[in-house]
Amino acid sequence: MSGGKRFVQALDLQDDPQLIAEYRQHHQRIWPEIAAHLRQHGILSMEIYLLGTRLVMVMETGADYDAAAFNAASLGHPKVQEWEALMWRYQCATPWTPDGEKWVPMENIFSLTDQP
Repeated sequence: MSGGKRFVQALDLQDDPQLIAEYRQHHQRIWPEIAAHLRQHGILSMEIYLLGTRLVMVMETGADYDAAAFNAASLGHPKVQEWEALMWRYQCATPWTPDGEKWVPMENIFSLTDQP
């Protein structure tokens, strides 16, 4: 990862099997504009895991990744905003998510690398 960073974030889905199935389907092949936007802003890889209604996203970035610049560019990108609005149909905040936010950082409490 050489200078990059890993982000692990959580978000929930609506507790509705049909909506969860639709969300999964949307993520089988995201819109090409969304993938291009992520890569253009230094996101090297992104994975989303699902357990019940809890989503966990793992994102690896390059050394040049700037979260503030990425967020500003996302707000100004009509296709990204269209995607985000569509995804919010399926998503909902976790009980620990501050008002007005979506994906929230998770706290790393263990790393095998740090163990003797």
